[in-house]
Amino acid sequence: LGNKKSPYNRATLTQKSLRVSGKHNDLEEVGVDTYHHTMFEMLGNWSFGDYFKKEAIEWSWQLLTEIYKIDKDKLYVTIFEGDEKEGLPKDEEAFNEWKKYVAADRILLGNKKDNFWEMGDTGPCGPCTEIHVDCRNEEERKNVSGSTLINNDHPQVIEIWNNVFIQFNRKKDGSLEPLPAQHVDTGMGFERLVRVIQGKQSNYDTDVFTGTIEAIEKICGLSYKSPSFFNHLTGVYEVQIDIAFRVIADHIRSICFTIADGQLPSNTGAGYVIRRILRRAAKYYFSNLNYKKPLLTQLVVIIANQFENIFPEIKKQQDFIERVIKEEEESFLRTLDKGLSRLSEFIMEIPDEPGAIISGKNSFELYDTFGFPFDLTKLIALEHNLSVDEIGFQECMQQQKNRSRSASVLDAEDWITLIQNTSNKFVGYDYLETKSNIIKYRKVTAKGKEQYQFILDTTPFYAESGGQVGDTGTLQFGDETIEVTNTKKENDLIIHFTDTLPATINTTVTAKVNAARRKHIAIHHSVTHLMHAALRTVLGKHVAQKESLVSNDYLRFDFSHFAKVTNEEMAAVEKLVNEKIRENMPVVIKQMHKDEAVALGAMALFGEKYGDVVRVVMMDANYSIELCGGTHVGSTGELGIFKIQHETAVAAGVRRIEAVCGLAAENYINEQFVALGEIRGLLKNTKDINKSIENLLTENNSFSKRIEGLEARQLVGIRNELLQKDEIINNVTFVGAIIEVSHADALKKLCTDLKNHLHDHVVVLCSNIDGKAFVAIGISDTVVTAKNLDAAKIIKEQVAGLIKGGGGGQKNLGTAGGQDVSNLKEVIEKVKGLL
Repeated sequence: LGNKKSPYNRATLTQKSLRVSGKHNDLEEVGVDTYHHTMFEMLGNWSFGDYFKKEAIEWSWQLLTEIYKIDKDKLYVTIFEGDEKEGLPKDEEAFNEWKKYVAADRILLGNKKDNFWEMGDTGPCGPCTEIHVDCRNEEERKNVSGSTLINNDHPQVIEIWNNVFIQFNRKKDGSLEPLPAQHVDTGMGFERLVRVIQGKQSNYDTDVFTGTIEAIEKICGLSYKSPSFFNHLTGVYEVQIDIAFRVIADHIRSICFTIADGQLPSNTGAGYVIRRILRRAAKYYFSNLNYKKPLLTQLVVIIANQFENIFPEIKKQQDFIERVIKEEEESFLRTLDKGLSRLSEFIMEIPDEPGAIISGKNSFELYDTFGFPFDLTKLIALEHNLSVDEIGFQECMQQQKNRSRSASVLDAEDWITLIQNTSNKFVGYDYLETKSNIIKYRKVTAKGKEQYQFILDTTPFYAESGGQVGDTGTLQFGDETIEVTNTKKENDLIIHFTDTLPATINTTVTAKVNAARRKHIAIHHSVTHLMHAALRTVLGKHVAQKESLVSNDYLRFDFSHFAKVTNEEMAAVEKLVNEKIRENMPVVIKQMHKDEAVALGAMALFGEKYGDVVRVVMMDANYSIELCGGTHVGSTGELGIFKIQHETAVAAGVRRIEAVCGLAAENYINEQFVALGEIRGLLKNTKDINKSIENLLTENNSFSKRIEGLEARQLVGIRNELLQKDEIINNVTFVGAIIEVSHADALKKLCTDLKNHLHDHVVVLCSNIDGKAFVAIGISDTVVTAKNLDAAKIIKEQVAGLIKGGGGGQKNLGTAGGQDVSNLKEVIEKVKGLL
């Protein structure tokens, strides 16, 4: 877009790439076919306004045919055919270049879907030319031309290279404008390239995956590429076993790399993507391989050894990765057990009749609540002669996607440019107020709220990054001042968010940061560095930052550690940090070459991008040195006092500390003293509060035991009274009563107790507890069978509506709770009428 000049005109790279979310999402194809992957190693070369179509085409052909020795007769190329609707002509330039190397009948025209690249509805885009390879044997190639199989999902005719010619910008209204410079972005999948060079039938037959597949065979006692037949032991066709092998071999590689790079499984954001990949793999070995123990954990060593010399980070963190994966697997396997239990409840509620189905709503609840795989629901349903409403399931899934999409979508209008080709410079380390020029602005809408974004040529506002929140402050347009509510980065642009647009937008503006807020943020950022170093001193050098939040109110710090941090350890961390504060060490900030910083022992943090020259923040060269772009205090004495508030678990092997410093810490400590004073007043003891609380707990425990004894005797008395009131209806002993009890659990206990004193029986007990209705129904197993009664079904279909509530249970014991106590007598008569 011309917002910033690249430091390079040309670049080559190998990049670990995940492709499991967003527009380009291959997750559901992975394993089902033999050439898609959740993670692939993207090989590529870039041109930033340097070479273009001629050189890109020449060099890609030269590399594939002369260096990699791929047979020219197996290669086809595609070019963009044009799009009359958008006024885009055929890519004649690419066509003419390819004619120098390839016969015309091997140059195929592709539509906009296949041969015009764009990441989203707006932004840089352009035509692309792809190179495809036909891996079929000679006889198959003679019988059917490969040209008919291009982009038709043939497993042996695959794309191997893509040259994207980025030359347009897609605007908000859908129109295209030429970019100020033309660029090339090429991509070639390493896994596919290895397959072609090694002459294998699929990516999974190459040595990229065979080591993992052999390990799975050994662990599970099954063979990959077995003949396709129905396996009665596992309940699936053997071809599904092959899919499971490919899914697991692919997914464990992705999981290891992402965890090694610092991204842990979680319930939100990128962490949820990793958890989803892990659970998909677990689902496949659980259902397709009939393996019910953690499997992925056992494969980490294979990946670590395989990539030790290329990506050593996995080997270095092998123990940590194994622990994280094992906890995730164990948790998911427990969840699957819960899902099986809930599925059993659904099956029990379904009438035993031909054509019975599990509803789409229920199957989606299993998937959404328990992560229970839909195809596993179908498999178990089949075992019970049931089918599943797949259309209903997909409708529920689509509804959830729509809700999620509407909650997260950002509608951005086109930028209104006031000044062309001006740099976007941050000067906030040295200044909190500047005279600036507005480069451009636009309106955005998110979650129904309209905001405005401004880009300045020079800004003192720090943009949210490195865990530090963005600055707030004001923009003054002449006599009118508007609030800056947040500052963020987007592709190296510093964006200032406002809720209003000034009446007159002048080019010149005064940008002023909220200095007091910035000071409190700097305090929490500097003390985060001190605490990080203290944690490594107290807990060990394995501690590494995983994520952080630095705000004006508090700090949140997530770090690798597998045990709860004890009170003694937290006290030691607090003590060490406060000692460093009292030492009033200067906070030294220097710019130096990255290699020099690493040699000094500076820590680089996951998720941050570093150039050749880095910013180093030091607080005693022997204590804390970190690469950091955030704002800091001048010396540690400015921090005042540090206090830890909470320590909790976040994910497997990750702990979280929330803490405060400076004025925030002073306020927190004062609040604790006020609360302590109130407790002293309640206890009427100003000397030994701990002793008073211990005495209170002892007394409470004693009273609780006495109450339990009295309640037990009371329930025996109620039981004996109920036994005197039974009646026989159609050879069934019926007991129904409204009784007084102190808690709903007593109703269940009485039903269970009466079961030991009655034979063929139905018991209905109701109670009004603090104005709410509670019901328990107990049915003997003999009556369940003879009368075809189901307590849980009666609760849901007959009782819940009468008391305006809900409930459930099993066939012989069901319970319900509701808001309406006026119909308890009707509840008893309703159940009685069923006999």
